[in-house]
Amino acid sequence: MKKISRRNMIEIAGLSAAGSLVGVPAFSKSSGKSNLRASRQKIIVMGAHPGDPECGCGGAIALFASQGHSVVSAYLTRGGAGIQGKSYEEAAKIRTDEALKACKILHSRPAFLEQIDGNTEITTQRYTEVNNFIAAENPDIVFTHWPIDSHRDHQICSVLTHNAWVKQGKKFALYYYEVTSGYETQNFAPTNYINIGSVIKQKSDSCLAHISQDPAGWYENIQRTIERFRGIELNCEFAEAFVRHNQSPEAFVPQ
Repeated sequence: MKKISRRNMIEIAGLSAAGSLVGVPAFSKSSGKSNLRASRQKIIVMGAHPGDPECGCGGAIALFASQGHSVVSAYLTRGGAGIQGKSYEEAAKIRTDEALKACKILHSRPAFLEQIDGNTEITTQRYTEVNNFIAAENPDIVFTHWPIDSHRDHQICSVLTHNAWVKQGKKFALYYYEVTSGYETQNFAPTNYINIGSVIKQKSDSCLAHISQDPAGWYENIQRTIERFRGIELNCEFAEAFVRHNQSPEAFVPQ
């Protein structure tokens, strides 16, 4: 895979004093003096269903993995309610297989937290499950759903992840991603961007691996448009956008 240089990647954090588009903060590119850790980082991308991490963070996952960092694609459910005409068990099996294929494409490690698709919960037990999972992984960076979303499972995934971040002393960097903005993610005002042009095919392939979800409909017609729009904001062809929790430690994409 083509090496990603500092010149074609944007820091996930590091606000620039330079000018910006109207309402869109500008972010500095990595300078000659690197703030990046030399050691390998652990990244978790929390998603409510198979396809969510790939849709919102597939480019970031591919970039981190290409630089030798460890990435976990964590699915709150196996998506068992997501295929019309299939039983829950049949759909969960199909969507699990699709998630495994997508993870192979992006070079991430899959993990399933075994909540019930369409009936996810916020309870003391569920808070503990997610907190224990994240604590055991000991991540440097966690990406999760933006909480203002039309899908309740996305909302719950976000809240459970945020609670773990608080419980663990806000020690890891926390970022929120968007999925099919306007249709699901609402009121999303990015603080940070990543140029994903070098890995756009990888991301696309990982999303298209979710055949049961009509990817030609939601990815090609909605998410690709979002990637192009975020690219316009970043002055590149394709980008992913994120909201950094302002109490979060700063984190950086790999060189």
